[in-house]
Amino acid sequence: MNKQDFIDFLEKIPKTEIHIHIEAVITLASVAKLYKKRFNTEMNKDDMSSLFSYEDLNGFIQAFLKVQDLLISVDDFNLVFDDLCDYLVKNGITYCEAFFAPTAFLKKGFDYQQMISIFSKKIKEIKEKHNITVKLIMDVSRTFGLENAMKNYELLKEFPCDDIIGIGLGGAEIKGKAKDFAPVYEKAISDGYKVVAHAGEDVGPESIWDSINYLHSQRIGHGITAIQDEKLMNELSEKKIPLEICITSNTFTKKIVKQAKEHPAKIFFDRHIPITINTDDPVFFKTTLLDEFWICYSELGFSLDEIKTLIKNSFEYSFMPDDEKAVMIAKVDEMWNLD
Repeated sequence: MNKQDFIDFLEKIPKTEIHIHIEAVITLASVAKLYKKRFNTEMNKDDMSSLFSYEDLNGFIQAFLKVQDLLISVDDFNLVFDDLCDYLVKNGITYCEAFFAPTAFLKKGFDYQQMISIFSKKIKEIKEKHNITVKLIMDVSRTFGLENAMKNYELLKEFPCDDIIGIGLGGAEIKGKAKDFAPVYEKAISDGYKVVAHAGEDVGPESIWDSINYLHSQRIGHGITAIQDEKLMNELSEKKIPLEICITSNTFTKKIVKQAKEHPAKIFFDRHIPITINTDDPVFFKTTLLDEFWICYSELGFSLDEIKTLIKNSFEYSFMPDDEKAVMIAKVDEMWNLD
C-alpha cells in the first residue's frame, strides 16, 4: 500500500492520541500571529527557522519554552485550542489526552483559574462541534524542581476541573530524577488522579525503573531506553505497563536513535510490551499521528493487522472509562475494512 492510500484509509479509522503537548500543536501561522502580538513586528523566515532549529532534547525544550513565551495573555489559549481542534479532526482522532505545562505561564503572571476556564470552554466546543473528547494532564515539570511541581499540584487540587484527569512529569530528565518527585505523585495517587511520567527518553533505563517504583506511573512517556535492560523489558511486558511511543520525536532528539528505522518500537511490540503511537510535539517535529503510523508500516515492519492493534492499544491504555473503551475498540474493528 502506498502512503496516500494508507493515509486515506487510516484517517477514517477512529483513533486516540495520549502523548501530545497542547502548545506543540500550534501551527506556524499561529506562531507568527503570536510573535507579532508579542513583539509588535512581523516574524521573518530567519526568526522562524531559528526558533525551530535544535539538535538535542535540551535544545528542543528551549524552543518549546520560547513558544510558550509568545503567549502574553490567557486569551491566547483560544488560538492554541483552535489549532488542537484542527489537528484532531484532520487525523481522525476521537479521544485525546494532552499535556499542559502551567509553570511558564504562572511565572508570567497568568491566573490559573482563568486558564483552566478557557481550557474547559474550548474543550466543550470541540466536543459539541466534532464529538471529540479531550482530557488534560498537568505536566508538573521536573525542569523547575520539586517545590515548583508541588505548587502546580496544589493548584490542581485547589481548583478541581473535570477536564484535568491527572499529572505527568515532563522536561529534561537530566535536570530532575523521577524519584525526586515521589511526594507529588503520592499526593496525586491518594487524591485519585491518574499519573504518568516521561522517562527513558534522554537518560538510561534507571529513569523508567524510578518512574515505576517511586512514582507508580501508570504509563511511561517514550521509554525507549528500556531496550538497554532485558529485565526491564520483561517487567513492562509482564505487568503490562504501556509505553507512549513517539518515533519522530525520538529521532529528532537523537539521544537513542538517529533515524526512524533504528527505533525499538517493533522490538517492544514483539516482546508483548504494550505500546501506543503518538506525536509528542507535531509542529516542532513536523509530523502528524497519521505520519507516525505510516512510519510504523513503511519503515519499522508493522503489518496492517499490527497497525490495527496499535490503534486499539491507544484506546485500551487510555484513561477512558472501560465501557467507552469497549465501544471504541469495537468501532475500530467494525470500520477496518480493507476491501
